[in-house]
Amino acid sequence: MRDAVPGTGPTTGECTVWWAGPVDPALRHDLVALLDEHERTRLRAFRRPDDAGRYLAAHALTRIVLGERIATHPAGVRFDRTCRCGAPHGKPRLAPVGDGGPEFSFTHSGDLVGLAVADVPVGLDVEHHRALSDVAGMAEHVSSPAEKARPAPATTGEFLRLWTRKEALLKATGDGLSRPMDSITLSPPGHPPAVLEWTGEGAPVEPFWLVDLAPRLHHPAAVAGAGAVAPRIVEHDGDAVLHARAARA
Repeated sequence: MRDAVPGTGPTTGECTVWWAGPVDPALRHDLVALLDEHERTRLRAFRRPDDAGRYLAAHALTRIVLGERIATHPAGVRFDRTCRCGAPHGKPRLAPVGDGGPEFSFTHSGDLVGLAVADVPVGLDVEHHRALSDVAGMAEHVSSPAEKARPAPATTGEFLRLWTRKEALLKATGDGLSRPMDSITLSPPGHPPAVLEWTGEGAPVEPFWLVDLAPRLHHPAAVAGAGAVAPRIVEHDGDAVLHARAARA
């Protein structure tokens, strides 16, 4: 009998989110061993240790959590990375695609990685609060015409909140930054986060929910998914999941 991994049990009707810190590949050979050849090649290509640590934590956490959900060893979890253009650089999905498995999204920034899992298409984004040289210009670039008519984000924090919301939505649709952020109009500051309008060719017609998260100081985050009403969002300690894996290795 397998021991249950902390926080990876069934989540039907919920959106579960795990947060963890980077891990040093040189110290966690057990986690590196869970990756497939594509992931190990990407891991070896990183020149900066911080980038490698975030990548390993995000991908190992994803494999452990999804493996528990589908009753498969983490190293045996298979992904389809086919983009809409046919190249293997798209948003990872569980393979075989269309088999009814859970949907997921991972993200990393600063000293934090995150994973969201749900029964509907889901997107998660976190950004590390850091100095930005031109907040007004960046806000102008990502704001819709309706948003430009409002007062512009005055601080880096306000801009990053706007960015994480839109990035989470684009991840949920699978478009990523191939679709411009200025095609999305969000609710104004002081109101609960919501999508008011989505324009442009191929824009989603179905509703998407949107929830702000604050997993750590100076790390604004957002999670979004398909549906008119947000499910219960449950956050877990991803570090505990990674540490538990070391104990079982």
